[in-house]
Amino acid sequence: MPVTDPTPEVPPPPAPRASARLTALIVASALFMEQLDGTVLSTALPTMAHSFDVDPLHMNVALTSYLLSLAVFIPASGKVADRFGTRTVFRAAIALFTLGSILCAQSPSLGFLVAARILQGIGGAMMVPVGRLVLLRSVSKSELVSAMAWLMIPATIGPILGPPVGGFIVTYLDWRWIFYINVPIGLLGIVLVTRYIEDVRETGRFTFDLGGMALSGVALASLMSGLELFSRGVGSSLLAGGLVAVGVVSSGLYFRHARVHPQPVLDLRLMRISTFRFSVLAGALSRGRCRSCCR
Repeated sequence: MPVTDPTPEVPPPPAPRASARLTALIVASALFMEQLDGTVLSTALPTMAHSFDVDPLHMNVALTSYLLSLAVFIPASGKVADRFGTRTVFRAAIALFTLGSILCAQSPSLGFLVAARILQGIGGAMMVPVGRLVLLRSVSKSELVSAMAWLMIPATIGPILGPPVGGFIVTYLDWRWIFYINVPIGLLGIVLVTRYIEDVRETGRFTFDLGGMALSGVALASLMSGLELFSRGVGSSLLAGGLVAVGVVSSGLYFRHARVHPQPVLDLRLMRISTFRFSVLAGALSRGRCRSCCR
């Protein structure tokens, strides 16, 4: 007798697709965590310096190390998301940022804190740009403006809440809770991303620009470090000038590299688009003005 075919397996149901509003709120939770962490720390630096038995002026390295980590790894975020998928990279970035927060809270010394902040910065460098990429790839054009509004409101509240929250924690709790508050937000974000965010990735041949990432990383890190030393008057002028010189030379080498590489990590050809160029220049000027007013 003929053998009948077995009953075909029923494929598992697809993950529920999130609405534009829910997607924006999931991404906004990550941005809120990153923005809150960036401002809440400043109010706790004197208390942390007393805990580590160091000069409060030396605690600025905890802020600078995080910014340097962002500058080095942000250019690679888009390419990494194209290669491994937006959901995978976004979820891993939230997990890395949360792990860095736990290590920061457990820091027994300033050196350990700086290393944990660098790890946290790597997660933040992947989390914020890839989160915006998730929104652009998951939301239809007709819903994009509404989704961006839902995204920006929580992300804007973070820097506003940072100083008072930091002052409250330092006054009534231990400074380590400044980092522990990221843990529940991060865990909730990982669960929501796993359940609702689609894993979108680019198809076709992929080439990662390792040389360009090295050049851009050296250029950005050197320029930021040199300008920071100049502005704060910390260290020798020779060291600051040397870092700026290294940054300028590395920038020139990267510009030449980007002109010939088929897929540069920072595609400077985007600056030919007038709207993009004006938005970048205006954003740079406004951030520079805000930073100078906060000093």
